[in-house]
Amino acid sequence: MSARVVIITGLSGSGKTVALRAIEDRDFFSVDNLPVSLIGALITKRSELSNGRDIAIGIDIRGKDFLARSERVLNSLRKRHRLEILFLEAEDDVLIRRFKETRRPHPLGGKLEDAIRAERKSLAGLRQSADRIIDTSSFSPHQLRKMISSIYSKGLEQKEMTVTLISFGFKYGTPDNIDMLFDVRFLPNPNFVPSLKHMKGTDKPVADYVLKKPETIAFMNKLKDLLDFVLPMYLKEGRTYLSIAVGCTGGNHRSPAIVEKLAKVINRDTVELNVIHREIPQA
Repeated sequence: MSARVVIITGLSGSGKTVALRAIEDRDFFSVDNLPVSLIGALITKRSELSNGRDIAIGIDIRGKDFLARSERVLNSLRKRHRLEILFLEAEDDVLIRRFKETRRPHPLGGKLEDAIRAERKSLAGLRQSADRIIDTSSFSPHQLRKMISSIYSKGLEQKEMTVTLISFGFKYGTPDNIDMLFDVRFLPNPNFVPSLKHMKGTDKPVADYVLKKPETIAFMNKLKDLLDFVLPMYLKEGRTYLSIAVGCTGGNHRSPAIVEKLAKVINRDTVELNVIHREIPQA
């Protein structure tokens, strides 16, 4: 059987190293910063080098031949191998903050803002040819690692689609590159209940308060009917990844409760589920 080859690329500072390590933890043979011209040789020697495992390769603008040859080489390799391109990106202000926090220079050098814009422009063609694009602006490293691990987990080939459920707070901004968004700010808010205010939507008392309301029960019934209808349609169109965001005001109470409930009602026979609560700190 031909190797499954995942090419991880994208903007500097978008989380490519985190993604590569997450895939490596899923028993992929991984190589970082490999010159594009050597990818074909690596795939050919897969059995010798990787023990027959699938391969994950990180490539980016650090490679000397990256910009000149990447699109041509990857398009050629697609014709002979099971190759998938995963492209990571983030908003400019997020990338700037990350570079400043780590105190690492941008690979292109010069003024940081100009380097980010130049890299984004240079990678536009590669982004267009990517099979999967993930905007990491809203994700912590832990959340990104969890998402990537879910997408490339063992046994995923028996699952036809990965669905990521994201709870968030509108006051902190809407997640980028989502496929479906539901606003649940119309539901009764536990934030105004003193005994629940300091709990989270993942706590049973808050979940019970939200989910047992008549309007929530009606909403969940309609939402389940909608997803039962559209998910097979997305599968029919060949979609392998779908992100669904549920937002409330602060992202602490109503949206996490709804997301947790959705995770229980979505049919998992053909779907791999990944749950992210953006505003709830990870343990």
